[in-house]
Amino acid sequence: MNAFDLALSRLRPRLPSPLEPVEDERLARHGLRLLLKRDDLIHPELPGNKWRKLALNLRAADGRPVLTFGGAYSHHLCATAAAGRLLGFDTVGVVRGDELAGRPLNPSLARCAADGMRLWFVDRSTYRAKNDPDVLAGLLDRCPPGTYVVPEGGSNALAVQGCVELGRELSGAVDVAAVACGTGGTLAGLAAGLGPGPGEPPAEGGARALGVPVLKGGFLGAEVRGLQAAAFGGPRGEWSLDERFHCGGYARTTPALETFAQDFEARHGLAIERLYVAKMLYGLFALAREGAFAPGTRIAAVITGAPS
Repeated sequence: MNAFDLALSRLRPRLPSPLEPVEDERLARHGLRLLLKRDDLIHPELPGNKWRKLALNLRAADGRPVLTFGGAYSHHLCATAAAGRLLGFDTVGVVRGDELAGRPLNPSLARCAADGMRLWFVDRSTYRAKNDPDVLAGLLDRCPPGTYVVPEGGSNALAVQGCVELGRELSGAVDVAAVACGTGGTLAGLAAGLGPGPGEPPAEGGARALGVPVLKGGFLGAEVRGLQAAAFGGPRGEWSLDERFHCGGYARTTPALETFAQDFEARHGLAIERLYVAKMLYGLFALAREGAFAPGTRIAAVITGAPS
């Protein structure tokens, strides 16, 4: 084990994360059982899908500086910055919105800076072109040689492979596993882990993954297919998206979502993160009312993070 792998092992993530049953009469009346997959408990500073998506990327980086991307409230930027502090590597966060450069840092970006991340604010057109080889080369020219690039949201082939274990931890215990989606990497790996392995026949009545996008735009299906192709060479597992519950887009909420989240918290004593987790739970309860799940269905809701 090299020095970086040793440091990585010392983080001691809590895996597998707990799977906790929840009694809720709103689902029980439809014959449904809800279980919470508490990925928010994996690590206090690297919770949920952030650990699963980053771990293999950080091993590949092997202590080199890491450059990555995110918006002003990006959980991914926060997790990458925390990992840099905990594991002793430099981090650079390219942040969407050059207008933010002259303003006080919001709590998310302030936490990134406190963890040692250098923040580079770029205009929105440059940010949209971040995957263009010339634009990326220009950013890397400002970094030390050998800097490792992690894409926005952490979603790449290694991240997808890291999320396969999430599906394996749920396989056989649930019929549907739901997760909020930003860039699609967690859903791509979750579905693969729930499904049969390469060369194995599909299991009759096997589990499926349900993604609830938190951004509007209808682009995520193609992203998930592309990520699975990059990670596995083709599709894996059964998955679908329901794009009705983004509440207007990323970082947006509605009074109805807030009412639902507060009620869920009061019923079950669990604080709910609003931008991802609340939208996924809100969608599950709406789908249950619509009769989308057969009686007897065991539904896992993946809790990917805690409130900031």
